[in-house]
Amino acid sequence: MLESKSVTKMFGTLAAVDHISLSLEKGHVYAMLGPNGSGKTTWMKMAAGLIKPTSGQILFQGQPVNIESRKHIAYMSTEPYFYSWMTVKDVGKYYADFFDDFSYDSYLDLLRQMELTEEMKTSTLSSGMMAKLKIAVTIARDAQVYMLDEPFNGIDLLARDEMRRCILQYATEEKLLLVSSHLVEEMEAVADRAVFIQKGKLVENVDLEEMRTEMGVSMADRYRQIYGHTEE
Repeated sequence: MLESKSVTKMFGTLAAVDHISLSLEKGHVYAMLGPNGSGKTTWMKMAAGLIKPTSGQILFQGQPVNIESRKHIAYMSTEPYFYSWMTVKDVGKYYADFFDDFSYDSYLDLLRQMELTEEMKTSTLSSGMMAKLKIAVTIARDAQVYMLDEPFNGIDLLARDEMRRCILQYATEEKLLLVSSHLVEEMEAVADRAVFIQKGKLVENVDLEEMRTEMGVSMADRYRQIYGHTEE
């Protein structure tokens, strides 16, 4: 469904993403893992059509990512992107105006599950409440691909459990879900595949059940094996 073909993104002389070739298929939940600066966010922004590769290309259903593909790819960035005057209701109306696949009923249901109300102002939300709102408005779209960049940042343990349940409601066989996170243990209960990236390069794209069976390691164990010596 989503294919990266030798994709590179340069910022000056720095290769933020370095010749990444990767195929992601529907029906899976992928954890995109790596330390800060590994290239996860840059790759996701290219897949979302927000920035262009320096070389190589990303394909959605066999066609280059473009304005048309944005109708089918829902991306949640790490940056705040709501106006300070907005209420939670305004955020929903804003998305409904921009995306034909946005379901306000689904949005209301997600707000209820995340204990948010339409009357709340975005300017008064805590970092955890803002994270919940960003997830709710993103997955209320009936997209084919969901990409969530660090969705669990700034959220306590119980809230993460709640958000994980909400996210998994939308992880159907017809959808592709890609989640980046530094909270590796949290992702162990969500993902069935893991994409490890290091210094802009793809290390491996693995089936987690096969990894546990054949290598006898968890996703967290494998993360430590790959990155432990680089993060000391």
